[in-house]
Amino acid sequence: MRARLALGALGVLVGLYGALLFLTRQDPGQWLEVAIWFGAGVVAHDVVLSALVIGTCLVGARVLPQAWRAPATIALVVWGALTIATIPMLTRAGARADNATLLDRPYAATWWTMTAIVVVVVAVAGLLRSPRATRRG
Repeated sequence: MRARLALGALGVLVGLYGALLFLTRQDPGQWLEVAIWFGAGVVAHDVVLSALVIGTCLVGARVLPQAWRAPATIALVVWGALTIATIPMLTRAGARADNATLLDRPYAATWWTMTAIVVVVVAVAGLLRSPRATRRG
């Protein structure tokens, strides 16, 4: 219990330090842009991602066998967060013609690779959790 309280207190202190740095080092003209950025993140997560995950999980609970439900749900959460985090790179937001070093990686190929890894992990987990696998072991 003490460790949890200490970690919580440390988190509050780090958050306060971050707020202090933001208020003292950020141009006040940019505060609105930062608030919009934070708000967009909350909306993207709470409205878009959460609604999609809950809806898909409700459908998956009716369609998928019991052994596949947990791996598929975990994969959906991981893949959704991965996709939302990579949207700026996938859309090349912020790319500039005068700076070729910005966004110079194969982000789409990396996203597809990570998506394939998530699918393979779900397939392996689902197969290992399936009734056939549990009967053999």
